[in-house]
Amino acid sequence: MKSIEVKTFDKPDETRDFEGKGWADICTVGGKPVARGHFEPGWKWSQNVKPIVGGDMCQVSHLGYVLEGRMRVIMADGSEQELVPGEVVAIHPGHDAEVVGNETCVFVDFGEIAEYALRK
Repeated sequence: MKSIEVKTFDKPDETRDFEGKGWADICTVGGKPVARGHFEPGWKWSQNVKPIVGGDMCQVSHLGYVLEGRMRVIMADGSEQELVPGEVVAIHPGHDAEVVGNETCVFVDFGEIAEYALRK
């Protein structure tokens, strides 16, 4: 008989705080982490996650869905993409990102986020 594993972000397995501008709740299901990030106005990867993990750019691959707010992703080659609610996105390693506007961006991430914003 097959089983179903159910969890809720209301009771995450783990919460990872960003440096002053939000957090990510992590639920592990099927042996894989899923994150719901709350990126507050003014959040920028290079200011709020880089101090936690180091490096020049985010080296995590994201596969996600934007629930609320807007975020701009800036790739290493200078190309940019603004993400808005309802969009599904794949973001390759080698990027910075920032919240656009005065609304928290809520992003569900099914990517390779096992170590995202995890203190070393």
